[in-house]
Amino acid sequence: MKKSIFKKIRSFLSFLITTVLFITLIFAVFITISAKASGGEPEIMGYQLKAVLSGSMEPDMQTGSIIAIKPGGDMTRFNEGDVITFINEDENLITHRVAEVIKSGEHIMYETKGDNNNAVDPKPVLSDNVVAEYEGFTIPYLGYVVNFAHSQTGSAILLIVPGILLLGYAAFTIWQAISQIEFKQPSKSKVKESIEQE
Repeated sequence: MKKSIFKKIRSFLSFLITTVLFITLIFAVFITISAKASGGEPEIMGYQLKAVLSGSMEPDMQTGSIIAIKPGGDMTRFNEGDVITFINEDENLITHRVAEVIKSGEHIMYETKGDNNNAVDPKPVLSDNVVAEYEGFTIPYLGYVVNFAHSQTGSAILLIVPGILLLGYAAFTIWQAISQIEFKQPSKSKVKESIEQE
């Protein structure tokens, strides 16, 4: 009975490890290929995944997390309280909250502020410089992986290491299964009985 339970637990753990390694490999492949293909962060179903590199929007967006933003649409549609991603004067992507909507003739500008900052950003953002809206989706710490995937070393490691681990574990499982096969040999008593019958 104990052996049966032990075998079930071992079988479950084996399945769990294999599944985790396989999912890790698939995820690593997706992150790497998607990042390379798009020339930036990965994209899923029209949503771009961006890495958070500062703590200006904490606690909602932790440094090192990834966020989902939705590009496209009318960039003059935003209101106070919306969170937008825009290109600043240094050509960097920033995700901050709209503090005030400023109308200047035909132009719409947004005064923005990081939730964790004491003051609004130095310059209002022209609606033409807004690239997307933050959709409220974030995963902590995964941004470090995305940034790492952009480097040549990161791409190689994220593709090769999970694959090696999966192959290694598969080889170990096969070896373990082969070592447990019992090659049954006839016992001496059975051999004697067969001789006597002849």
